[in-house]
Amino acid sequence: MVALIVGIIFIAFAVYSVLPVSWSLQWWEYVIDFLKGGVPIIAVFVGLIAVFIGIADIKDRIEAKKEEAEEEAQADN
Repeated sequence: MVALIVGIIFIAFAVYSVLPVSWSLQWWEYVIDFLKGGVPIIAVFVGLIAVFIGIADIKDRIEAKKEEAEEEAQADN
């Protein structure tokens, strides 16, 4: 219940801070600047994670083929 209340408060603050009216903080331009600078960095991190996952997947496939070959060799004997 506390998490729900805190979440609602944070969402309300975020909306209040970017509203284009005189009584709000009017941070929309700063938010856009942050996103412009942050998107390339996030893209690099997501790309690195994807590369690491791809490498791990390739290693898992190679290991699975080795295990299948060992099982077939044991079954043939």
